[in-house]
Amino acid sequence: MSKRVAELTTPGAKARNRLTQLLERLFGRMGERGRFLTGFVVLSILTAVILSNPFSASDTSSYKLGDVVRERIVSPADIKEEDPEQTRKLRQLAADSVQPIFELEPGQSELTLRNFASLWQELRAGNRQVEFEGKAEIDDAQLRTLLNRTFTNAETESIRIALKESSEGYIYEDEDVATFGTVGVTIVDRRKPGQTTVESSPRTNWIPISEARKSFRNRLNQIGSLSEEDRGAIESVFGRLIKPSIAFDKASTENARSASSSTVVPVTIELQRSQTIAREGDTVTEEMLTQIAAIANYTKASRQINRFVGLLAIVSGFFWASWKFILNNQFGMRLNLSPERTFALFGFVVLIQCLLMAALFRLADFTAAQNVRAPFNDSGIWAFAIPFAFGSLLMTLLADRRTALFTGLFTALMAGVLAPKPLEFTLYAAMSSAVAVYGIGRYRSRQSVTTAGLLVGGVSALTTLALIGFEQQPLILNTILMAMGAGLMAGLITAAVTAMFLPICESLFGILTDVKLLELSNADLPVLGQLALKAPGTNQHSHAVGQLAEEACRAIGANGLLARIGSLYHDIGKIAAPEHFVENQIGRNPHDKLKPLQSSKIIISHVTYGMKMARELGLPQRIIDFIPQHHGTRTLHYFLRRAQSEAQPGVEIDESEFRYPGPKPQFKEAAIMMIADSCEAAGRSLSEPNPENIRFIVSKIIDAIVSDDQLDECDLTLRELTLIRESVIRSLLAIYHSRIEYPGYSPEEDRDGASTDSEERGLRYSNPADIPISKGGEIEDEAIDRSTPPNR
Repeated sequence: MSKRVAELTTPGAKARNRLTQLLERLFGRMGERGRFLTGFVVLSILTAVILSNPFSASDTSSYKLGDVVRERIVSPADIKEEDPEQTRKLRQLAADSVQPIFELEPGQSELTLRNFASLWQELRAGNRQVEFEGKAEIDDAQLRTLLNRTFTNAETESIRIALKESSEGYIYEDEDVATFGTVGVTIVDRRKPGQTTVESSPRTNWIPISEARKSFRNRLNQIGSLSEEDRGAIESVFGRLIKPSIAFDKASTENARSASSSTVVPVTIELQRSQTIAREGDTVTEEMLTQIAAIANYTKASRQINRFVGLLAIVSGFFWASWKFILNNQFGMRLNLSPERTFALFGFVVLIQCLLMAALFRLADFTAAQNVRAPFNDSGIWAFAIPFAFGSLLMTLLADRRTALFTGLFTALMAGVLAPKPLEFTLYAAMSSAVAVYGIGRYRSRQSVTTAGLLVGGVSALTTLALIGFEQQPLILNTILMAMGAGLMAGLITAAVTAMFLPICESLFGILTDVKLLELSNADLPVLGQLALKAPGTNQHSHAVGQLAEEACRAIGANGLLARIGSLYHDIGKIAAPEHFVENQIGRNPHDKLKPLQSSKIIISHVTYGMKMARELGLPQRIIDFIPQHHGTRTLHYFLRRAQSEAQPGVEIDESEFRYPGPKPQFKEAAIMMIADSCEAAGRSLSEPNPENIRFIVSKIIDAIVSDDQLDECDLTLRELTLIRESVIRSLLAIYHSRIEYPGYSPEEDRDGASTDSEERGLRYSNPADIPISKGGEIEDEAIDRSTPPNR
């Protein structure tokens, strides 16, 4: 059996079965209450995380100097904290006010002359091994020039004077010019560390070392007795003796600046609770930026955990109220969804809605930040395109209107938590949700979603105009067109997202919408194809029962489509042994050669096998419920009577072995199908289906079902039973209307006044009182012994 069923199971049903098995392994050990509480806690935490995560649209840290404020910014509490930017600027100013410190070497000129005298004496003595700084960079030819040349005393004195004049004054390294302050420098004499002087214009009074050495070259040029070669050699050798007499003291300067900046008192920002920092439309100033940064730091560091805990408490309270609402709102629930399943669906829809709103609010902020021209830089207008009506529209299609409206109001409040303008977007979301709930009819085609989306878009576009007027914004053409365009876009996005999640929710929560029911009626589905091929009589019977049940449901306002689709699947268990059921028999009855208990087990097994088969095929639970409930807990009366008559004296027959497992019908559609199932079989058994015979047999069946207490557990009223009876009678009359009698044709009659007809399958009775109706209202043609030809 499992192999046969596996061949008929769709991939979606297989995936759902695997998911169900996984969840049962994870939560199977928990009780029903434990699973509910676990789901409730997880739902509350996830929603609170989404509402407080970085997707939040109230981020003001993206403002820059000169930007236009997009929303009113208010201090959430009394804030007093250091302004790091202003404090840094003041400390930088204090450090910059400290003059760079230079160290003075006052005897540098005398040292230069002493080095010159010593070096000159060595060279004049012909010492070629003399050592001095930079010798490796001097050309040997220049050194030979100085060794071979005989200088007069006058020339020597002139060279010394030139070197002395060039090395006098404040000489500094060329790269030290970058350290000169705008207010001068401080000079520290190495010989007098405690004494400092200030030089206000070092750039004009001091000499860079490159200029000092250039000056030495110019003075050499004034000595006429020296050749060009002599001057080059003297400059190359003795120009290196000129050294800076003053040098930048980096360590002392940095210490002084650090000491100065440390004396600056940190700047503090003080804001009071509810203090307005900026209003929408203001231009961002430096002071605003500082205050906005203080608020951002406060929100991120000081109260983030407090905010999350508070938000979690509020969200949990709202979900608790939602659970109580759903628990007390079972009247009119579509297909009698259980409160637990409805709440699970509600929580899933709210989670998806909050996630969409959080992400799209952030996207609206990002899009507005990329534009500088109004109204494209207004994130509030971009946010009108968010599909706020998605949750309520989805719940309308899957549950009922009251739950859908409650969902819309719930998500509207969540939108107020996320939105930059809480009141405006709460009103906008509530309006969109109300239109989605009450603006569409029955969900009988996928196009209904598109129609609903267009309606939501149109109303949202008009609502944006009302909100622009409410906010006292100027009615500029570009703003109006953009806002209305965003509202229309919201409707289209709502339809698209709803169409995407609708089949997911149908499958995940086992919800039967009209469209899902219509899909299940497709004759190309494998299980219906196998039923038509292996049990054609049962297939024809199922379609006929579906017609009767659908018309009866319409008469009392029940779900006729559900009854018709349930009828198509109520006897799929007969695929296992189709020839043992009268509608599939042609002439021979296999039960004539079986013991009553064997026949009973075979007939009852079509219920248990059908249920197992339906579950493995992944049929919705509401459809599976038709399989056992259309027989209820009735007994196979005639097989039981046969077993009792054939039993040995003193042997007691166990009646439970001849009873269907049940349960009795739990909802109106199942009860109607129980009636239609028996009435269709009875109508097929009548040789003369005239109004009198049909009324007699239908009334007899309904009375038997009521007398057997099979309708005790559903909410059918006596008035509804009357309407159902009249509807079934009308439908049977329409099916078995008067036929033309052919002269000379007379069907064979059996001993009970019954005739056999191989085309119609089973027995036909001219007297409706002879039809074998059990005390539970079932037709049991299988129990009639047809092993011998009927008597004429």
